[in-house]
Amino acid sequence: MEKWYLMTAAVLLGLTVRWTVSLNSYSGAGKPPMFGDYEAQRHWQEITFNLPIKQWYFNSSDNNLQYWGLDYPPLTAYHSFLCAYVAKFINPDWIALHTSRGYESQAHKLFMRATVLIADLLIYIPAVVLYCCCLKEISTKKKIATALCILLYPGLILIDYGHFQYNSVSLGFALWGILGVSYDWDLLGSLAFCLAINYKQMELYHSLPFFCFLLGKCFKKGLKGKGLVLLIKLACTVVASFILCWLPFFTEREQTLQVLRRLFPVDRGLFEDKVANIWCSFSVFFKIRDILPHHIQIMISFCFTFLSLLPACIKLTLHPSPKGFRFTLVSCALSFFLFSFQVHEKSILLVSLPVCLVLSEIPFMSTWFLLVSTFSMLPLLLKDELLMPSVVTVMAFFIACATSFSIFEKTSEEELQLKCFSTSVRKYFTCFTFLPRIIQHLFLTSVITMILLTTMTVTLDPPQKLPDLFAVLVCFVSCLHFLFFLVYFTIIIMWDSKTGRSQKKIS
Repeated sequence: MEKWYLMTAAVLLGLTVRWTVSLNSYSGAGKPPMFGDYEAQRHWQEITFNLPIKQWYFNSSDNNLQYWGLDYPPLTAYHSFLCAYVAKFINPDWIALHTSRGYESQAHKLFMRATVLIADLLIYIPAVVLYCCCLKEISTKKKIATALCILLYPGLILIDYGHFQYNSVSLGFALWGILGVSYDWDLLGSLAFCLAINYKQMELYHSLPFFCFLLGKCFKKGLKGKGLVLLIKLACTVVASFILCWLPFFTEREQTLQVLRRLFPVDRGLFEDKVANIWCSFSVFFKIRDILPHHIQIMISFCFTFLSLLPACIKLTLHPSPKGFRFTLVSCALSFFLFSFQVHEKSILLVSLPVCLVLSEIPFMSTWFLLVSTFSMLPLLLKDELLMPSVVTVMAFFIACATSFSIFEKTSEEELQLKCFSTSVRKYFTCFTFLPRIIQHLFLTSVITMILLTTMTVTLDPPQKLPDLFAVLVCFVSCLHFLFFLVYFTIIIMWDSKTGRSQKKIS
């Protein structure tokens, strides 16, 4: 039992790192007229507190949608209202209609940072601790180490506590959903995941694995008996959850349509800013946004996304298992990030969450991916003046993973979970024994490349004719990594064998 005190220490260390990062700058600090995501979150508090609920998503003289208009689902709006209600008691000037625009002060920064920390403590961190406690076939020490590494993941810390967002809320709800359906608490798990979607619509990245896993469970129980009952219960839970969340916006048809238009702004284009997905990275060579009509771009992105995630989803539906569910979450989220329409650089966090969940199963590849995911957001982090927090948190995370899991010793075919795949290939190419060595060399090349690109971005000025050179290089290199990881995780899913060595699971 004494070892469990170390779990408390791990949580306290995670909280300390979070609060230390929060002392740094944030998105748009002192940069009028639009400022950044920090101002967006403050502005939503202003709007939700001062305007009737029917006006939250509509353009008006009091709610200029061009100035950080609300574009997240109702639960985000309700959360903003709750924060605004507390802010009103502390300092009404923080949320005063019109006059609070661009408000900045140390007291307000402390309040905003505290709201993120409280949400983290209530939703995300308990889910991480419970998930790690439920891991099977590993020691208590490894469970604590896994929790520590997940809580030290720099990508989420830098975005929520540096840049400023509330990603831990939606990711926390999603993790509670993963725990629920993995434990056969399917209705509670479905409810939690519905809350995640209704907080941030990007949680749709995880929706197909949830759907396929639960549908596979229904098939397994038999659609003429218990399976049909479970399917009906699940459908009722999902419908009831959405009705409760959206009830104020169901009073009029135009209300519902306006919220949907704000949540899915297809008119914005294929991608925004510098994001490490296919469309942005390869636009350097092929200007797809300029060449193809808008509706064709939507169709192409849909087809690529659907085809890339289809094999994993079919496998999960036919052979539902907690392990397959976790890996399919990774594969599908990565497919959405790489190929879907209107992707933001911060969406890589939706892939990072399930990768964190398989950290104890494939520590080497998971650590590598999580390092790359943080690196892919480098242009955004530098824009927010978060270089030093980024370097320190990345180093701390890497050291924690390397020492906790001895990742450099976990590169055999078995440890990489590529034994079945390699055996299959060796039936045709008997000399196929070098895959682990190739992956080790790729990792070394990857780390050197990321360090060099980071150093060049920080120390060198780009050519005048190519002002975005380094940002584009970061995106392109990261995209190549993500394509490699998509192939890797898909191979694990498709070549998974129940007769292989026992896997660490959630019961």
